[in-house]
Amino acid sequence: MIDIHCHILPGLDDGSPSIEQSLQMARMAVQDGISTIVATPHHANGKYDNEAHKIHTSAASLSAVLKKNNIPLQILSGQELRVTSELISNLEAGAVLTLNESRYLLIEFPSHGIPSYTKEIIHELQVAQITPVIAHPERNKEMAETPAKLYELIELGALCQLTSHSITGLFGPTIRKHSLEMCRRNWIHFVASDAHNATNRPFALKEAYNQIDKEIGSMYSSYYLANAQALIENKVIPIHSEPIPVKKKWYQLWS
Repeated sequence: MIDIHCHILPGLDDGSPSIEQSLQMARMAVQDGISTIVATPHHANGKYDNEAHKIHTSAASLSAVLKKNNIPLQILSGQELRVTSELISNLEAGAVLTLNESRYLLIEFPSHGIPSYTKEIIHELQVAQITPVIAHPERNKEMAETPAKLYELIELGALCQLTSHSITGLFGPTIRKHSLEMCRRNWIHFVASDAHNATNRPFALKEAYNQIDKEIGSMYSSYYLANAQALIENKVIPIHSEPIPVKKKWYQLWS
């Protein structure tokens, strides 16, 4: 498996605090069946700033330590970029890092809402031939309360990444229901761990895929697995089924 969202680089953000913890996470990843991780430290979120050159250096250093310890895990460079009004200027300045230097950029919103300029940012990214991948939309309060707003971003060309623990239930039954419904509506294009450590936020990627198989069918997990491979190879992500719009209030979906 390929994990496109993970905070395994040591000491850069709220993920792994040390090389020892990174090694522990790497061993857990291999045990979970993960062969490749795109390391995605937070950037420009008001607390952490990790520009492209810093991430490349850290990823190369961790890769060398993994090789020395005979841990068969490939580390690629990426970034979890907060959507701000400065995003495009940061991109032009070379501070922004796409996932494995592909056309795909992992973006995140504040947990409570969607910035008013988001549609404009998505348009400008596409003009720059970059496809935004929205990180964990199922955990965004505004998207959960008004899912039509997320649907509009998908219609504009954004892709979406679901977190493994949202499926396994770590974040609670409501988010799990949101997540499965998003899958059924063809709003999700990737599943990733968003792992932060080896204790309370590990990988659980295999478990998430197994639960997707059980709940909604293996065709979904096969699609997400193939998309992760296509992403790191900078290939076009196919849209196998059109996203289904919202026609009634989100909470009524499970009534």
